[in-house]
Amino acid sequence: MKTLRRTAAMVAAAALALTAAVPAGADPVKPPRLSAKAITATLNDQIHTPGTAWMTQPDGTVLVSYDPTVTGTKLSKLTGLTKQLGSNVKLEKLPGKLQKYISGGMATYGGDFKCSVGFNVQRRGKYYFLTAGHCGVDAARWYQDAAHKVFTGAVHHASYPWNDYALVVYRTDIPLKVPGGSVYLYNGRSQDITRAMNPGLNQLVYRSGATSGLHSGRVTGLNSVVNYGDGRVAGLIRTSVCAEPGDSGGPLFYRQWAFGLTSGGSGDCTSGGVTYFQPVVEALNAYGVSVY
Repeated sequence: MKTLRRTAAMVAAAALALTAAVPAGADPVKPPRLSAKAITATLNDQIHTPGTAWMTQPDGTVLVSYDPTVTGTKLSKLTGLTKQLGSNVKLEKLPGKLQKYISGGMATYGGDFKCSVGFNVQRRGKYYFLTAGHCGVDAARWYQDAAHKVFTGAVHHASYPWNDYALVVYRTDIPLKVPGGSVYLYNGRSQDITRAMNPGLNQLVYRSGATSGLHSGRVTGLNSVVNYGDGRVAGLIRTSVCAEPGDSGGPLFYRQWAFGLTSGGSGDCTSGGVTYFQPVVEALNAYGVSVY
């Protein structure tokens, strides 16, 4: 006898079909309560609209977010699907446009863009810095100034979309050693970063960026999916920290712990907002580097 294997997407599709198959005038058939895994699989398959995002919350519900650019038939499709998926789905409208913060702790400039240096890393005596993948895709060479007179380094590798991390190799003569180890500057101060880990929910975090400086908040979600205008990124950390264009790639951290790289979000540091981060542990593992 063959064993029937049902994926989360198949379960969700069956539930949707059950609802749709009710004859006109008949009492609606209440679909089974779907799991977060089944809901997420359906959203991943059917929704690719820029300006949308979703994540599983601690209570097992799935929070689906959309920004003001999602209107008309796109909004109708999104709201219609979330209703069909049942009571385990919650819908929220974001206050501002969901975007990459590419416009760029310290500023780095490449092409027409400004991003932020994330974390200094090393491998076998060679030195690099991590930043956002969408920054690394958009420019191959990065500088310390907007006029592109002081060369910092070249992109060794960049991964975007789906991931959002890039590795830039420093020019060989750049001064990297400072007293007390690797220091990330913000607001005229410094913080020694020595280790990396994935944060937990409600973790207090700080984010430093070239545009908006230092801000704090809490981790509000893990493994979030975000649809930007040019692609989807998955596995992101969602936070209540604000960010602005130019902060892309900047570090998310707490004390000596490195958590993530600024990816994008909605809002600004005047009215507040939601910001998403690429987990730094994933980037470190992908490149075989370590913070120092």
